[in-house]
Amino acid sequence: MTTAPLARAGHRRSEVGPVELFFDLVYVFAIIQISHLLIEHLSWIGAAQTVIVFAAVWWGWNYTAWAMNWLDPTRTPVQLLSGVLMLSALGMAIAIPTAFADGAWLFVGCYLFMGILRPVFMMIAYRGQQLAANYRMLLLWTLIAGVLWVAGAAFDDEWRLLLWLIAVVVDYAAPLAHYRIPGIGAAPMHTWDTDAEHLAERNRLVFIIALGESVLLMGGSIVEHGQLSGSLAISALVGFASLFVLWWNYFALAGPDTSGGDSSTGALRSAYAYAHAFMVLGAILVAVSIELRLTHDHLTPASILVTTVGPLVYLIGNVLFLQSRFGSLARSRFIAMGVLGLITVGALLSVHRLPVMVLSLAVLAVTATLAVLTARRR
Repeated sequence: MTTAPLARAGHRRSEVGPVELFFDLVYVFAIIQISHLLIEHLSWIGAAQTVIVFAAVWWGWNYTAWAMNWLDPTRTPVQLLSGVLMLSALGMAIAIPTAFADGAWLFVGCYLFMGILRPVFMMIAYRGQQLAANYRMLLLWTLIAGVLWVAGAAFDDEWRLLLWLIAVVVDYAAPLAHYRIPGIGAAPMHTWDTDAEHLAERNRLVFIIALGESVLLMGGSIVEHGQLSGSLAISALVGFASLFVLWWNYFALAGPDTSGGDSSTGALRSAYAYAHAFMVLGAILVAVSIELRLTHDHLTPASILVTTVGPLVYLIGNVLFLQSRFGSLARSRFIAMGVLGLITVGALLSVHRLPVMVLSLAVLAVTATLAVLTARRR
């Protein structure tokens, strides 16, 4: 089989190019927008909208990272592609606050433009090869989901929420179904020749971006107070410790020394396309919870749930990652999730009497203990 002109060189297959790092910059803004969407709509409907918007933003980043798994980042056409995709991602990020209002068409238009441009580019770059046939099937699934995205943009309120939820399910189900369309074809996972280390590095970097957004939110909240009081300083210290142990936990689990696990494309799909979606969303929720605890003197049911659900969502990603790459049941993660569940119930029952700091320290104790145990075992 001949090598595609824009393919990565074998000896540089795992290298993350500068254009990939440049592309990720727009996701700093996107994650901040997602956080503010939840903060400003702290309700069940707001939570559902946030999850749907995050799912689309993550899938746009994820499919771009996978495409760059095969493309040479030093080639001019690839760099131009990255620039166009970055501009589209910026359009999505700008539309996030009004995605369920007047910004629906901008959000959907940019998302679908990215979803169509990527496979078309790959089909041309790898024409005559298996990867081109794979991307043809991916494009067909994107178009099927696109009908639902467009239909949702044409409706308002509940219908938009429902149609976009179904669209997300279709988008995320495509790899699990091997992009199979009866009578047309399929693209089984074993036909995608992926590089495990490149995907691992890309996902490590985007997780750091999610943590960086937490630092921005926390720093902005402290500056807005105008004066650093003793109680605010303690809250900021606990918030920073929460971010640090989340970073520590992640890199003890998914750091550079995670080689040797299952590197089949199916395992990588679960570990990076899906597991990291939970981990990044969990990091975003942790950032939102820190912001809420810094700006509010008392707890509410919503702030309690965000505070405990953030680490829970992150740990779900941990479990899926370990199961995908190493076949581990991650018993410590299940214990930690159980303790967080008990903390949630206790906090909700005493919501009007429980100090904010007590909840913060209780959650921090769970995540810090887990980080220490993970680091020791690695």
